[in-house]
Amino acid sequence: MGTYSIGEALNLLMERSNWKPVIYELRLKEEWPSIVGEMIAKYTRNVLLVEKTLIIYTDVAALKQELLYSKDELIKTINNHFKELIVNDIQIK
Repeated sequence: MGTYSIGEALNLLMERSNWKPVIYELRLKEEWPSIVGEMIAKYTRNVLLVEKTLIIYTDVAALKQELLYSKDELIKTINNHFKELIVNDIQIK
């Protein structure tokens, strides 16, 4: 066992625990307005991350259609934002 910096130790702990998906979901919720823009975030009730599937809740039919239409682009945007593959599918509810 080698010597690790605090950051490396935390990353290793996250990799070996189930915390990583929880942390990504928390970050996704917090950073949602900067990822999708204030207008979309305003009309989004909730976002959940379940096994790399992002579930977006909204009551606005036009927004549901827009999100479905731009689903692939949104997946790329989110993964680029996090610099890691955290989302591979999106469901709109």
